[in-house]
Amino acid sequence: MRHPADDGSIPEGVERIRVWDPFLRVFHWLLAFLVTASWLLGQFGPSKMTLHFWSGYAIIGLLVFRLLWGLVGPRPARFIHFIKGPRAVWTYSRRFFVREPSFWNGHNPMGALSVIAILGLLVVQVATGLVSDPDDFINVGPLADQVSRATRKAAVGWHHLGATLILILVLIHVGVVLWYRFWKREDLVRPMITGWKLVRKE
Repeated sequence: MRHPADDGSIPEGVERIRVWDPFLRVFHWLLAFLVTASWLLGQFGPSKMTLHFWSGYAIIGLLVFRLLWGLVGPRPARFIHFIKGPRAVWTYSRRFFVREPSFWNGHNPMGALSVIAILGLLVVQVATGLVSDPDDFINVGPLADQVSRATRKAAVGWHHLGATLILILVLIHVGVVLWYRFWKREDLVRPMITGWKLVRKE
């Protein structure tokens, strides 16, 4: 079956509206690029991880922006708008395998959990990177001297674990986007590029 947007058709009871603002869209793609670059530099980059550090600093800036935008940004970007309680998540999840688009206005309740999980993990990841000391006298976090030696050493292990968890969450995220596109026939990528999304009329 064709995707409803492939031929420009709009199903009954659905409208095409502007959901994602330009700042949020730029944030999304910059974060995706920087997280990918940071992970690759961490796994395969040069032993002197200057670029990895600078990528991490940029991610910190993006996370600060997202926190502020989640409080004062447009309605779909605000945490209070898309974070739902357990009942809403359970109700939505029961239709996850139904082969039809959800046409949800913004992040659906399950997607909201993904957003919070990724952002939360990234906060922990940059925090451990800032205080890590791998004992190589090169890649010492800029705030490592502000914590105890035990914390500096533990941060190295947590940072490596965080990289693995981030990879898992990113793969799940991509997998769910593909699931929506090919099983539920709902394109979640195009709205994050154009800002326009098909949603159910209120």
